Amino acid sequence: MNEDMTPGDIEEMLSGRASMYRMLAQLYFKPLTQEQIDALAALDLAELASEEGSPYADGYNDLYRYLHRRNTGTRQELAADYTSVFYGAQTYEGRAAQPFESLYRYDGGLIMGEASGEVFRAFRQSAVKVKDGLDLPDDHLSFIFEFMAHLCDRALEAVDGGDFDRASRILESQRAFFEAHIASWFPRFKALANKLVSTRFYRGCLKLTKAFLDEEPESMREGIEALSSLGNAA
Repeated sequence: MNEDMTPGDIEEMLSGRASMYRMLAQLYFKPLTQEQIDALAALDLAELASEEGSPYADGYNDLYRYLHRRNTGTRQELAADYTSVFYGAQTYEGRAAQPFESLYRYDGGLIMGEASGEVFRAFRQSAVKVKDGLDLPDDHLSFIFEFMAHLCDRALEAVDGGDFDRASRILESQRAFFEAHIASWFPRFKALANKLVSTRFYRGCLKLTKAFLDEEPESMREGIEALSSLGNAA
C-alpha cells in the first residue's frame, strides 16, 4: 500500500492530520467560545458518529449527542467543566488533570518541569515559539498539538515542491517528537481526566483524541515509507 501512495495521497494525509491536530489543540487550549461551539455543532457529527468500524465513531457520537441538545447554558456548562478539570480546580486523589507534559513525566507533579524545557528546545530547533502573550509553559498539550500540525505543514510544503527526502526527514523528526512528547504521557493524562470531566462533550473529546493518536504511529510510518519510495524513484 505504501508504495502505491502518490504525492497527492501523501499531501491529503498530511493536510488531514494537520487539521485534526489543530482542532484538538483548540479543544484543549481554553474554554470554548460560543462561536467555536456553533462551528463544531455545524459539522456533520451525526455522519461521523455513524461510520461503522471507525475508531472515531464513539467520540464523535458523544460530541453529537451533547451538542444536539445545546441551549443557552451550554457555553457556561462547558466552561465550568473545562475550568474545573483542565485548570486544575478539581482533583482526583490529590492530582489535577492539567494538560502539561511535565505533570506526567519524570515523576511529575511540577509544572515547568524538565519536559517543558525539552519541548522548548524542540520548538526552538524548528524555529517555532509560542505566541507572545500566552502565559503558559511550552509543554501544554495545545502547543504540542499545534507544533505537530506545523510539522505536517512543513512536510506538505516539501512534498508539494518535490523534495521527498526533506519531507521524509521532517516526518522522522515528527515521529521522534510524538514518541517523546505525546505517547509518553497522554494515556496517563486521559485516564486522570476521564475521572474528572462531567460533560459528555469532554468525554467525547478525550475519546476522539485517543482514537487519533492511536493511529498516528502507523500514519507516520506509512508516510515515511511512501516518501522513501518516491525519493528512490526520483
